[in-house]
Amino acid sequence: MAPARKQRPGKFNLANILLFFVLHEPNRIYSVGDNTEGLAKENMTQIFDPLSIRGITLPNRIVVSPMCEYSSQDGFANDWHLVHLGSRAVGGAGLVFTEATAVTPEGRISPEDLGIWNDAHIEFLARIVRFLKSQGAVPGMQLAHAGRKGSTYKPGAGNGAIPLNEGGWVPVAPSALAFAENFATPRTLSKAEIRGVIDAFVQGARRALDAGFQVLEIHAAHGYLIHEFLSPLSNQRNDEYGGSFENRTRLAREIAAAIRKLMPERLPLFIRISATDWKEGGWDVDQSVELAKSLAPLGIDLVDCSSGGLAVDQKITVGPGYQVPFSERIRRDAGVMTSAVGLIETKEQVAEILKSGEADLVFMAREFLRDPYWPLRASREMKQTTSWPVQYLRAAPPDSAARKPSGA
Repeated sequence: MAPARKQRPGKFNLANILLFFVLHEPNRIYSVGDNTEGLAKENMTQIFDPLSIRGITLPNRIVVSPMCEYSSQDGFANDWHLVHLGSRAVGGAGLVFTEATAVTPEGRISPEDLGIWNDAHIEFLARIVRFLKSQGAVPGMQLAHAGRKGSTYKPGAGNGAIPLNEGGWVPVAPSALAFAENFATPRTLSKAEIRGVIDAFVQGARRALDAGFQVLEIHAAHGYLIHEFLSPLSNQRNDEYGGSFENRTRLAREIAAAIRKLMPERLPLFIRISATDWKEGGWDVDQSVELAKSLAPLGIDLVDCSSGGLAVDQKITVGPGYQVPFSERIRRDAGVMTSAVGLIETKEQVAEILKSGEADLVFMAREFLRDPYWPLRASREMKQTTSWPVQYLRAAPPDSAARKPSGA
């Protein structure tokens, strides 16, 4: 195994932060203006329509997308996570997801990632859940394993792999192929270790449910472990977990089935996928449709449609809502609920996506960093009635209702 190339911590500056996101979420670093204008107000009402999935009803179609905060120590949530997630619930989001939450210590992207591998993680997460519910939001957790993209510096602290003598670890993957030159070469998982990964996802799901989360999402996108098994660019195994489509998708199916078996029937289970690798010979939207078809009978309720993140040399065509066609295609051809995500910033975009049937939910990330109260602002501008926190009613439009807690 080739040793990780030593990288010294860099200065906290914009260049280092941008480089981090090029490597980890290259389809997330752009900011492009909206080009949809003039939609009639009556076409926007779907934004605030409720949506029932199994036994859970979301109060509207706006979701706070998982966003890494790099603010944990030993995987524990803290006051930052309470305020970060809580403020978006106060702002009116219907479903609020934690960041990608690691199911094992070595499944973290960075040492500062949120975790769910220890029962001790439950207590503070439960506090966050209680507050989210008090604001009428449904609490969600994204369960994740970084695979070969683990053991890296957080944004602004350095580039690439953290050396072992500085607190790094040897990441794992389907095959011993490094993501990039300055990333560690991962160790190939044995079949026994793959079974251990499946169990880690199940135990993480159990802890999330114990904390009170009502929607779980499996992270199978952005070049992390499950995505690495899906793509032939990163999976060169010759056993039952590599080669054919059936084999490469086996881990995703086994994790989905195992978590669904654990979950109460009334609670929804989502999966986030990268619909394409944006590279010739890699995972593509046709395979994503077939994966969605195979996951639905196993109890996956919604496919969260992102893209990219597996290959450094991916070629992405970027523009407002550029990933929405993936959501529309998978929704139409696989007959499943989907969500759209990526460069969706305005109420006009959201309204058009929902009105045209391109997605059932819209996940928003960076716009929520800029404006935690995006749903309240949008409803006011659209003259749509929605609930406000009772503490804020004096600033709300006339006839606004006081916020009620979400169901148990």
